[in-house]
This record gives sequence, structure tokens and C-alpha cells, in this order.
Amino acid sequence: MKKDITIPKVKDVAVGIVREELKGEVVWRVYLINYNTFLIKNVLVSSRGYGAINDQKKKTTSFSHFLGDLTKQSYKPFELINEAVFGLTNEFLVTYYIEDVIYDKKYIFLPDAIQQKNFTTIPLLKKKGVLIK
Repeated sequence: MKKDITIPKVKDVAVGIVREELKGEVVWRVYLINYNTFLIKNVLVSSRGYGAINDQKKKTTSFSHFLGDLTKQSYKPFELINEAVFGLTNEFLVTYYIEDVIYDKKYIFLPDAIQQKNFTTIPLLKKKGVLIK
């Protein structure tokens, strides 16, 4: 039965985490980026963190963000992330529609992946940060 189900492959949608200044304070902002040349509709992002810090199991609250539609070649910030959870696995499940077909993909930032040595310039945003495509 599973072999009969077609699961479409997600292309040109990414999650980026960027260090920014907001009202004089340094914050880490999470963006969803649509590199496609077409609209993606009814975008929903679920996020959570889990793992261990100092040998103690930890998990964050799960969040859900409805972003609506993302036009072609655009981006939308959807969450601020605290540096205290960078030692955890941070997971973002992105679900959206292209026409009447649903797409979804998990973007996983492994523990300690969000650090300056992993920064790259993120296209469209034109900011430095960590990007998973």
C-alpha cells in the first residue's frame, strides 16, 4: 500500500536562522524562505526542540505558526529562538500546498549547529545565518 502513495519532493523551500538586532537587543529569528518561482499556499510550520543539556533530557514547548501564502522568491519570519536551546535538536516541520497537492518536510538543526562558524550568506535575505534547504 505504501508503495502506491506518491509523496512529492519539496524543492526550493528553506529554513534559515539569523542573528539580528531588534530594538537595540540581539535576537535570533527563524525565517521560512520560498526560492520557487511560484506561490506556496496555506503554509504551516510546527517547531520544537529536544535533546539533552548537561546530561539532562530537555524539550521545549511545541509551537505552530500559520504563515498563509508565500509569494515566489520571498521569505517570512515566524519565530524568535532563544540561544539557550541551541544545544538541543531544533526541528521545524513545514507543510504547504502547491495547487491542490500537499507538501511537507522536516528541517532539523542539530545540536550546536547554530553558530557563527556555520554561517553563510542567505540568498534573498541577504543576511548571514544558518540555512537548511
